[in-house]
This record gives sequence, C-alpha cells and structure tokens, in this order.
Amino acid sequence: MSAMELRGERVVLRPVADDDAAVLDRIVREPTVAAWWSPPDDYADMLAVVLDGEVIGAIQFAEEPDPEFRHAGIDVFLATAHQGKGLGTDAIRALARWLIGTRGHHRLTIDPAAANTAAIRSYAKVGFKPVGVMRAYSLDPLTGKWQDGLLMDLLADELS
Repeated sequence: MSAMELRGERVVLRPVADDDAAVLDRIVREPTVAAWWSPPDDYADMLAVVLDGEVIGAIQFAEEPDPEFRHAGIDVFLATAHQGKGLGTDAIRALARWLIGTRGHHRLTIDPAAANTAAIRSYAKVGFKPVGVMRAYSLDPLTGKWQDGLLMDLLADELS
C-alpha cells in the first residue's frame, strides 16, 4: 500500500506516514470522534484523509478474500472541524471506486453505530443502503455499554 494514493473531488487518500500518528491520535480523541471510535493501537493499516495538505482523518478497508463471500468493508473518521462538509462522503466514494474498479469487489459494507445518523446520511449519499440492525453490536467507547450497529451495503452498480 506504500505507493497508493487515491483522489476524491476534494480529498486525497494516502498511506499514513509515521508523523501522521500524533495528528490522528489527537483527532480520534475529539469528543465527536471518540463517541464512535476507540483509539486504534496502530494507524499503519489506514489511509490518511488529506485536505489541502492537512491530515484531517483516516479511512480503512478490509477485504474478505474467500471467493464465495468476497467483499470489502470500509470505516472512516474525520476531525470535528471537517465534519458535515461532504469530505467523509468524498473519501468513502474515492475508496469505494478503487475497491470496485481496481480491486474487483462487487459489494462493500460499512457498519456505523445505529445512532450515528450523520455517518449514515453520508454513507447513503455514496449509495450504501441499510441491510439491518445488528443488536448490541459494539461496545460504546465512552459509556462501556453495548450499542446497536447498522449494517449497510453497496453493490458495485449502486455507487453514486
């Protein structure tokens, strides 16, 4: 992934550099991010979301290689100051195009907390559709209580 760089309309996705970790660690601890994300042990498997040369968040993907179930999953977080401006949507769309067009996936998934309505709206703009609620799916990083997740997926021809 070292030479990978993906371009959205406004953001660039590139491998996380060593000096990005401190910035991402600060972002993931902002209250509007920490409500949905726990700080990861390592940012090495993520892509930095960059706007005008500034790291504003991170995006990651995981691929299921089994041919019978082949698909990829995506997750993203952005700094509070950059939320609600279509930048997360741009980042998701850029990664989705690459996963479908270059990696050959026919289906992508994303699984926000069911209460994260802003994220759900953003993902729907890319073409993700709700599949179902996964009850007590993830441990809330702030309250320590189990929260429901919303499974959403997108088929290749639904990407908008």
